[in-house]
Amino acid sequence: MKLINIRPRSLPVSIFVTPPKPQSAPHNLHRHISTSQIPPPTPFVPDSKTFLSVIGRNLSQHAAKIPTWESLFSLTSVQLRKLGVEPARTRRYLLWWRERFRKGLYGIGGDLKDVKDSVAHVRVVDMPRERSTGAYAGPDAMRKVVVNVPPDVPVSELRLRELKPVSGLKVLGARTIAGPFVEAMKGTSGSIATIKVQEGMWEQRRGQKIDGGERRKVQVRRKRKLEEIRKARA
Repeated sequence: MKLINIRPRSLPVSIFVTPPKPQSAPHNLHRHISTSQIPPPTPFVPDSKTFLSVIGRNLSQHAAKIPTWESLFSLTSVQLRKLGVEPARTRRYLLWWRERFRKGLYGIGGDLKDVKDSVAHVRVVDMPRERSTGAYAGPDAMRKVVVNVPPDVPVSELRLRELKPVSGLKVLGARTIAGPFVEAMKGTSGSIATIKVQEGMWEQRRGQKIDGGERRKVQVRRKRKLEEIRKARA
């Protein structure tokens, strides 16, 4: 009887390779966020409570869970879920607005500088038009713009060249301020108004789902068609 020497098959090299170190857990990511990535608050949105209020979608109910400006811009989606910010689309919406704010993309009133007790005053002023060369065309070429200035400062004392028009507002007719969340002051014919911080004033409305939305509309429409055929045969 002839003996056959069977050599054991060598084990895969991958078995002896040291496994890679696990990546940092998602809940530790906020420790690596630089303070330079946290934008400063603005006069119109000075704290996390106001931020959650103006972006809407009932996120103001989570203000106690996100008490500081630093936590607002450093918490990860996983941490927000553990804090009870649900559902997932609400967390995505919060992170979306957080990134917009970080880039300086605000809603109405976000660029206002003179704000007191969550209220800003705006008024119509005549500002010289600027030529393409950078020089001003003079008093004969004026344009009406809406600016944010304290209500007790006379127009004659304003430094018009240093003022910037308020984003999202315009002048209608002679001197009427038009725009969202604008409240005209009595006796001013609409030339002086206020903008006050309000719940949901920056909210982006969700679109209405048709036939269950993009992911389910084929299935929903197929079931509807089969139901119509079944009823027609009955």
